[in-house]
Amino acid sequence: MPKIPGISHQAAIRALEKAGFVVKRQGKHIVMSDGTRIITIPRANPIDAYTMGGIAKDAGLTVEQFKTLL
Repeated sequence: MPKIPGISHQAAIRALEKAGFVVKRQGKHIVMSDGTRIITIPRANPIDAYTMGGIAKDAGLTVEQFKTLL
């Protein structure tokens, strides 16, 4: 699993919004969608590197693509 070193959930949301995702629901987790994919982001600071790598993969992005969005 690709790793993206710990970033805050706010930074992850901003990066995914640049990739076309919008926040659908917020609670203990933040649910985002681009119309095709639905991803869930935990409210953790920082988000574990392994978890963030999985979120990027679920969003259809490579690690390099996600890092450029940060």
